Amino acid sequence: MTTSRTADSDAHPYLRAASAGLRHHTRAATEPADRLHLDTLHAHLTAAQQLLDTLTNTTRPLHPTAGRHLASAHLRLWQAAAAVHDAFHTLPSSAQSRTAPEECRPDQLPEGPPVLTICQRHLSAGHAIRRKTTPTDLNAPLHGHTTTCSQ
Repeated sequence: MTTSRTADSDAHPYLRAASAGLRHHTRAATEPADRLHLDTLHAHLTAAQQLLDTLTNTTRPLHPTAGRHLASAHLRLWQAAAAVHDAFHTLPSSAQSRTAPEECRPDQLPEGPPVLTICQRHLSAGHAIRRKTTPTDLNAPLHGHTTTCSQ
C-alpha cells in the first residue's frame, strides 16, 4: 500500500490557519488582556500541549533525542498555560471590583464560563502532565537543555 504525500504547502492546513490567526491577533491587539483573551489563549496553549504530547509519543521511539526536545516543549507549554491561568485569576471579572482578584478553588466550582471552562481545562491539562512529569520538572525554571541549530 502506498501513501500519498502532500506538498509541504498543503500540509497541516488547520495548524497553519491557527498560527495565522494568532499572528493576526498579535498585530491587532491594542488593549490590555482581559479574561476572554486569556481564556482563549489558554485554550490554544492546552491544545498545542496535547498536540506536542501526541507528537512526543510517536516521535520518541524512532528519534529519542527529538522526542526529548518535544517532551521539554510539552512541559514548557504547561508552564505557559499555568502562568496564563494564574493571570486570568488576577484580572477582575465584570462583576468584581478592580481590586479583588479571584482565586482558583477546585473545591468550589466557579459559577460559569469563562471561569468554569478555564479551570476545568487547566485541571484536565494538569492531570495529563502530572502522569508523565515529576514535580521537580514541573517547577523547573524555563531554561533548560539546548542544542545548536544545524542545517
